[in-house]
Amino acid sequence: MQLSASELILNADKSIYHLNLLPEDIAETIITVGDPDRVATVSKFFDSIEVKKGKREFYTHTGTLNGKRISVVSTGIGTDNIDIVFNELDALVNIDFDTRTVKPNKTVLDIVRIGTSGSVRSDIPIDSFLMSEYAMGFDGLLHFYESDAIQESDVSDAFVNHTNWSPNKSVPYVVKYDEELGKKLLSNRIRLGTTVTNIGFYGPQSRVLRLKLSDADLQEKLASFAYNDVKITNLEMETSGIYGLSKLLGHRAVSMNCILANRANGEFSTNPTKSVEELIQYTLEKLTTT
Repeated sequence: MQLSASELILNADKSIYHLNLLPEDIAETIITVGDPDRVATVSKFFDSIEVKKGKREFYTHTGTLNGKRISVVSTGIGTDNIDIVFNELDALVNIDFDTRTVKPNKTVLDIVRIGTSGSVRSDIPIDSFLMSEYAMGFDGLLHFYESDAIQESDVSDAFVNHTNWSPNKSVPYVVKYDEELGKKLLSNRIRLGTTVTNIGFYGPQSRVLRLKLSDADLQEKLASFAYNDVKITNLEMETSGIYGLSKLLGHRAVSMNCILANRANGEFSTNPTKSVEELIQYTLEKLTTT
């Protein structure tokens, strides 16, 4: 079936609409970062850079490190942007732009998010690194797709019961990481955890400036949740969308979190730039030398 112009939107040069990329511009190993400025922070460690493109908040550098081709793409903040970035990355490798048809043989991308996060547990120190074994989404993105088969519904059901979750909010969904890619990035420096993906930075993450919260106890409920071996460890704003869309599209994804805040202790990193760069270098080494 040929995709219409309103479904697969291409620019005049046949690049994909938002990312402004051509199929040859990306590698099969991709690092995503939220902050557009962090793209250059990653690519400065490459041995060479062949592509530099950008549009809106979406910047891409593609280059080579230790003989391996890698792309780094900025997503901006939130799962709404993840929906754009991941559908367009998949289109770049799995849709023929000339015929506007889906390719019969699919390319599998390895996608690693490198991002910042806040811990909800007092025993997870700032400036430490955490890999999201599970992602719990408060954002609702995955409910717009046929996604029941990839969700850990027993975990989300237990969470809804534990928190007395309001029916006025989107039902949380839970998706697991890609274990094979995760093993490649694990070491004794990395702890595994369950990451909550929120739809905002303030109220949704229980921050209070001037507005009252609908559930003032939510942060304590997150920290006290336990179901079998699943305990919530940290908060951020993209991982659930990354895991959900990657599984639906047939790609492998892992989220690497640099813990800059400890919400339980009220602490924030005194040198966040240094900590994030250490996680970047760690991840690049694992991706290109193992």
